[in-house]
Amino acid sequence: MAAQIETAVLGSGCFWCSEAVFQQLHGVQSVKSGYSGGHVQNPSYEQVCGKDTGHIEVVQVQFDPAVIGYRDLLEIFFDTHDPTTPDRQGNDVGPQYASAIFWQSEAQKEIAASVIAQRQADFADPIVTKLLPAATFWPAERIHDDYFIQHPNQSYCAFVISPKVEKFRKRHSDKLKPGV
Repeated sequence: MAAQIETAVLGSGCFWCSEAVFQQLHGVQSVKSGYSGGHVQNPSYEQVCGKDTGHIEVVQVQFDPAVIGYRDLLEIFFDTHDPTTPDRQGNDVGPQYASAIFWQSEAQKEIAASVIAQRQADFADPIVTKLLPAATFWPAERIHDDYFIQHPNQSYCAFVISPKVEKFRKRHSDKLKPGV
């Protein structure tokens, strides 16, 4: 019997960082960077960075819930970005860097609300993660695919993504794909 694949759409700042984390999880079938939540059809990276399309940089995560649950993905989501800074992750500032969960079903909406409430105790400031209904996912340009894998020595990758990935690997080593 074929695996039942589900989709999670998460915005946690730069999609290069998010992709680099979620790609390493056992049970994740694919991760695609893109844009969601805006009013422009098929937006470009430049348009989204212009801050007036309404889109958020997101990753679309295809996963097997028999191997890794949606709640597990959300725990990792909250462990790998700061959900207390509106429209900002570190030096990345703008509405495209909002912390957001685009729920794909009522069950995901309920789980997300529960995780947000539980995780608030881990943060001194209020969680500002937007809990939004499913919206059109627009894939990012191909140049963004596997960005960290393709460009590990690029300065942003080396100084921002690499430390985040190492911290994630230590904290969630039990959830990594074999050989990672």
